[in-house]
Amino acid sequence: MLMNEKNESRFESIFDNVNEGILIARFDGPIILVNPKISDMFQYTGQELKGNTVEMLIPERFRGGHVERRHSYTEHPVKRPMGKDMVLFGLRKDGSEFPLEISLSHYNTPEGDFVIAFIIDITTRFQQQEKIGHINQELTLLNESLEKKVNERTLVLKEALHSLEKSRDELSHSLEKEKELNEMKTRFISMASHEFRTPLSTILSSASLIGKYAETIEQEKRTKHVDRIKNAVHGLTEILNDFLSLGKMDEGMIHTHIIEVKGPELLEEVVSEMSMITLPGQQIVYTHTGGELLRTDKQMFRNIFINLLSNAIKFSPADSVIKLESYLDELEWSATVSDEGIGISMEDQKHLFGRFFRGKNASNIQGTGLGLNIVLKYLELLNGIIECKSELEVGTTFHVTIPNNKQN
Repeated sequence: MLMNEKNESRFESIFDNVNEGILIARFDGPIILVNPKISDMFQYTGQELKGNTVEMLIPERFRGGHVERRHSYTEHPVKRPMGKDMVLFGLRKDGSEFPLEISLSHYNTPEGDFVIAFIIDITTRFQQQEKIGHINQELTLLNESLEKKVNERTLVLKEALHSLEKSRDELSHSLEKEKELNEMKTRFISMASHEFRTPLSTILSSASLIGKYAETIEQEKRTKHVDRIKNAVHGLTEILNDFLSLGKMDEGMIHTHIIEVKGPELLEEVVSEMSMITLPGQQIVYTHTGGELLRTDKQMFRNIFINLLSNAIKFSPADSVIKLESYLDELEWSATVSDEGIGISMEDQKHLFGRFFRGKNASNIQGTGLGLNIVLKYLELLNGIIECKSELEVGTTFHVTIPNNKQN
C-alpha cells in the first residue's frame, strides 16, 4: 500500500512538473484530466476543461474535420504523432491561436478507453520556419528573375547575395554571442558561489571567536580577527564593485567625465588606500616625474590603478616590493605597475583581459577574473592602452598610457 502511494505521488509530481502539456480524454471526446502545462498553454483551469470535448481547444474552422479524425482514431487507435506534415493550431481562452505539436497514445481500463495527448507549443519554431520560408521564397523569386534577365540583374544578384551573406554572418554572430553569454553565466555562478563562500566563512568564524577573547590581555587576538573581518569585507566589496562596473559597461551606462586632476596626488591617495590591504612586509613604492595636471576621468583613472595594485598585492608574496612609476607630459600620462609575484605564462597572457579569466597558477588566489577586463574597458573609453610583460616566478609589469585630454 505504501509503495502504491509512493508511486502515485511520484507520478503526480512528474505529471504536474513535466515541460509538455498532457491531456487525457475519453474516446468519445470529453476531457477528464490535464496537467498545469495545459492550463498555461490554453489559459483554462483544469476545472474549466474537465468534461468538455477537446474541440473547445481547436479553432472553429478545424473542428468539423477534427471530430471525423477523432472518430477514425478511436476505431483504430495507435501510438503516433498527430498532424504529420501539417500545421496544427490550438485555441486559447482569449481567442488567440498558436501552433502546436501533438503525440497521441491510448490505454484501456475497466472504466473505459482513453486517449493521452502530449502537446508542445511550437510558436518559436513556427516563427523560425516562417522566416526561413520567406527567405526561400525570396530566393526563388530572385532565381526566376535572374533566369529572365541575367545580364540586367547581375548587379542585383551580387547585392542580394551580399545581403544574404551579411544576414547569415549576423545570425551566426548572434548565436555565438548567445553561446558565449550562456557560458559566461555558468562561469559567473560557479565563480560567485566560490568567491563569496570563502570571505563569508571567514567573517562568520572570526565574529564568533571575537566574543571568546573578553580579557584585555587578549586584545591582540581580537585585533587579529577584526582585521580578518575587514579584509574579508574588503574582498566582498571588491567583487561586488567588479560586478556592478561590468553590468554598467554592458548597458552603456558609463560615460567619461573629463576634468583636470593632479595625477600624482590622486595616485598617492590610491597607494595609501591600497597599503591597508597589503600582505605582511609588502611595500608599495611610488615615484613620479614630469608634470602634475592631467585632464581625464577621475573615477576611471582611480579604478584603473586600484585594480592593477590590487592584483599586484594578491599575486605577490609577503615581504615583496610593488613599484608604481608615473610620468606626465603635455601629450600623455604613462605609468607602470611592477610586482615580484608568481608571474603569468605566455599561454595565459593571450587571454589575460578576457572576462572571468584566471591564470592556471592563480586558481587558489581569491579573485573574480574581471579586474583586468574592467581596466581594459576603462582604457578604451579613455582612448588609452595597456601592455603586459611577465615571467613565471619572477614578476609582472603592466604599462598604461592615457592621453592628456587638453582643452581646445
